[in-house]
Amino acid sequence: MLNDQSSSIKPMKKKTKTKKDYTKLKQQFGAHLQKIRQDKGLSLREVAQNCDLDDSNISKMEHGRFNVQISTIYELAKGLNLHPADLLKYDFE
Repeated sequence: MLNDQSSSIKPMKKKTKTKKDYTKLKQQFGAHLQKIRQDKGLSLREVAQNCDLDDSNISKMEHGRFNVQISTIYELAKGLNLHPADLLKYDFE
């Protein structure tokens, strides 16, 4: 049998996670990506032809408007003919 105190127990509030803002990180990655592409003398279309990505999505990445996944890093590296780790070799702030 339940006592009167058990009815006064309040359910725990669910903690809500605040979504982390990765805007600056995406912009830094995009600037690095664009520099690599331009240093190689490649157009967006040329990179896209060498990998399984659309040139408009590559442009979005370069402008920090696209959240990049590991599979995307792999495809970009393939399109730029470099090792995926090279895409992450830049100064993070």
